[in-house]
Amino acid sequence: MQSNRNLGALIGSRICHDMISPVGAIANGLELLTLTGVPSGPEMDLITGSAAQANARIKYFRLAFGLACDAQFMSAGEITGILSDIYKGAIDLEWHVDTPLARPIAQATVLGLMCAEQAVPHGGTLHVSGTPASLKIQATGTRLNPNADHWALLDAALHTPPDIPAAQVQFALLPEILRDLGRPPQVALNADAVTLRF
Repeated sequence: MQSNRNLGALIGSRICHDMISPVGAIANGLELLTLTGVPSGPEMDLITGSAAQANARIKYFRLAFGLACDAQFMSAGEITGILSDIYKGAIDLEWHVDTPLARPIAQATVLGLMCAEQAVPHGGTLHVSGTPASLKIQATGTRLNPNADHWALLDAALHTPPDIPAAQVQFALLPEILRDLGRPPQVALNADAVTLRF
């Protein structure tokens, strides 16, 4: 019988799988309209940008919340290709892991980035470094604001409260994944950086 987490991952995978085709079709249709001579303008730019952002988010959520198999690996190029469409503008990403990651490790890394981005609400930089056996995620910025209660959820000894907000679900899911991987998280909250290691 499937665990609740696996069922949730299957639901996430199904939603993303079913949504990626119609959103991709919208993006392709907009491109065809442009080729047929439809004039560009702020309205067209808004629709095109929104379709691209929706497409990027679906890929991102599929990696973060979908079902991850140990036998699947993702190259650094695949991962950064997804993340580069998400982390641009106020939050920058610096990726320094060149070797492929097993899909569950890639998933944990993306969830860790989701946790880290919450510490830089006014913008900053997310750094990923290390090796597949020992990864480090660090958030830096001028006005860090990590929520200590949310970060405390990464402690494997704690149980997730039932009223955790949906926007912080990554703090509930990440410790379960890391527990399955046998990689307890180490968290350091400082004035100049928030660091997660696993």
